[in-house]
Amino acid sequence: MEKMSLYMFSAGFITLAGAVVFYFAYAVVSVLTRTRLAAMAGGPGSASQAAPTALAGVGRLATILAWNSAVFLLLSLLARAIASGRGPFSNMYEFTVSFAAGVTLAYLIVEARVSRRTLGALVLPVALGLMWYASTLPNNVAPLVPALQNNLLLTLHVSVAIMAYGFFAVSFGSASLYLVRRAAGTPADSLEILDEVAYRSVLIGFPAMALVILLGSIWAETAWGSWWSWDPKETASLVTFLIYAAYLHGRIFQGWRGTRTALLLVVGFVAVLFTFFGNLFFGGLHSYSGLRG
Repeated sequence: MEKMSLYMFSAGFITLAGAVVFYFAYAVVSVLTRTRLAAMAGGPGSASQAAPTALAGVGRLATILAWNSAVFLLLSLLARAIASGRGPFSNMYEFTVSFAAGVTLAYLIVEARVSRRTLGALVLPVALGLMWYASTLPNNVAPLVPALQNNLLLTLHVSVAIMAYGFFAVSFGSASLYLVRRAAGTPADSLEILDEVAYRSVLIGFPAMALVILLGSIWAETAWGSWWSWDPKETASLVTFLIYAAYLHGRIFQGWRGTRTALLLVVGFVAVLFTFFGNLFFGGLHSYSGLRG
């Protein structure tokens, strides 16, 4: 099953790379199509009809590849769980593959609801980058270290974190696309949709992040005898939580919209990445989740 997990990982990596290529193609064709149709407005012609058809075909292929990648990644994690007899969350390789799967699934859920495939050109490269990073890490199945022996808490804690990070990645992609389109002079109604997608993604990710911190505190008390130790990863998680709390407070109670909130979401996702990778540089009690296989 360990080899099967690696085969599924490779298949997921390849199909995700293909999905990213086609999402980029979709974004480019979408821009060219809008430009061409604006120039041809009011005039008949087969070219104006063929362009949307080609665009739809590229988009469908991108989505199919992304779904295949998500399935392969989930199968990879399942095979690894069977091979190890535990949740596949014990080291940086497993964390990273799970993070990539979470980003991919979160994006596909949002795409199914709002049909904004251009967003895939900004969100899925995050997952692809994570997959590339995972491919550089030791990937052998190893026993759990003592601090991770509570398999239930480990599985719950990391699973919820992956969900939070996945939807934060979608909010980052939406915010980034908002900033790009605003700079390009995109109409306000299209920008409002991106702003709403980012907001609704945070509404899912934020309570999940709160649960991550709560479960982490319970786990810390069980493993280390202290609810909170100001470990670098704990501290980074708290800072990340507070950034998204500030975003929600500003948007809901202060009426913040547009560039200000988009920039805050970009900063928030930088904090997410720092939370995820920070233990590699600063050590601390979470140092067991580093490069070991």
